[in-house]
Amino acid sequence: MLIPAIAVIIGLIVLVWSADKFVDGAVGVARFCGMSTLLIGMVIVGFGTSAPEMVVSALSAVQGNPELALGNAYGSNIANIALILGVTALISPILVQRSVLKKDLPLLIGVTVLSIALLLDGSVSRLDGIIFLLVFFAVMGFNIYKEKKAAGKAAEAAASESSEASTDTESETPMGLGKSIGLLVLGMALLVASSRALVWGAVEIARSLGVSDLLIGLTIVAIGTSLPELASSIAAARKGEDDLAVGNIIGSNLFNTLMVVGIAATISPMAGIEQDVLYRDMPLMGVLTLSLLVLGYRRKGDGRINRVAGFVLLAVYVLYLLALILKATGKWPL
Repeated sequence: MLIPAIAVIIGLIVLVWSADKFVDGAVGVARFCGMSTLLIGMVIVGFGTSAPEMVVSALSAVQGNPELALGNAYGSNIANIALILGVTALISPILVQRSVLKKDLPLLIGVTVLSIALLLDGSVSRLDGIIFLLVFFAVMGFNIYKEKKAAGKAAEAAASESSEASTDTESETPMGLGKSIGLLVLGMALLVASSRALVWGAVEIARSLGVSDLLIGLTIVAIGTSLPELASSIAAARKGEDDLAVGNIIGSNLFNTLMVVGIAATISPMAGIEQDVLYRDMPLMGVLTLSLLVLGYRRKGDGRINRVAGFVLLAVYVLYLLALILKATGKWPL
């Protein structure tokens, strides 16, 4: 048990450190490229931390188990909103820009509705998978185009500023692009590696204490696969980079819903999806996605996911885990 305990301790330390460096690198790249931290959060942070889910889902599909990809994607989406945003908001309330409430969250809601509509027949065909992939590339292409256009206007505005304002800006000494990319890549690699070490150690300790593999999978592994997103979101919120934290969740959920499921279905179509996915996981994912718009909405100005909202989200995730455990152990009353 000594080695697993060391793995947990070292994994946790490296996880916290790498999340901090990962966020610094992402913000540095965003500022150097003239892109918003929201887009960097969606494209780099959100997708980078979801890369393990994509690899696992693709391998599952190749091995003839595409349904695992579906559970992986939707389970991650539920954890991203209820667990990650819940814990992050409890630690530090999250500011949500009005543009996110008006554009990005409705887009995520639309994609979620599309996924639910395509799965209502109880299957995900190869055509459905291709549709998911096409929508994904269209959404990303449009966001990048929109961001470049906005960056061009911002550059023109910056060029017209007074020399005094320019002097103030130069005094900030922003991080160089090379260092930013280095921190980004190093942080991402260590995030994934440390989370895997932490999960392995926790699983080994749980097994040595007589905990069943089923409960381990539903609790430690389920939460462990979300550790990179959790660590990076908390680090971003504590640094005041709320856009990065929100963009992380939006980007990760878009990636899971469209890319992860799309790749798996294209490789191996899914027929006869389990009823629990249709009547439990999908509705909960839809309600949680919609709740972000409701919880963050303000009549005027930017929105805010406060600590009360964070507590509600976290409570929902705890109840969801409890329901999974009771159902898996045969103690679910319904």
